[in-house]
Amino acid sequence: MSASHIDNPEVTFHPDHSGGTGKIWKIFWVLSVLTIIELALGYFLYAKHGELSYVASLSTKSVIAILTLAKAYYIVSVFMHLGDEIRNFIMTIIVPLVLFVWFIIAFLSDGNSWKNLRNTSAGSRPNQVEQVQKEGAEKK
Repeated sequence: MSASHIDNPEVTFHPDHSGGTGKIWKIFWVLSVLTIIELALGYFLYAKHGELSYVASLSTKSVIAILTLAKAYYIVSVFMHLGDEIRNFIMTIIVPLVLFVWFIIAFLSDGNSWKNLRNTSAGSRPNQVEQVQKEGAEKK
């Protein structure tokens, strides 16, 4: 093997285990602080239920969602060791996950619009029951 093949971080990676427990404690405190902030915001929403405007409630829920994603990133990166992997492997995990979340959002949105269309005539022809009722009303 040539020296350039060994030095390529995409081919060979030697994780740094010199951090010891310091890195774990740092991540522990980061996750603890994020969890405390999430809980405080959740209790705030619970205590102010009905008093907050829609925008304030939605923005607080958005902050909670962002903090949850940050916690998930730290957990996957450190404790599941995905942060120590090569970039191509990380993309192999992340891209299908993002597509899966996008599919869920798209299917929920499509299902909601289908439900709304089914609850209205949506410009379609009337079914037989509606037509009979309409003809009966016209004869009276």
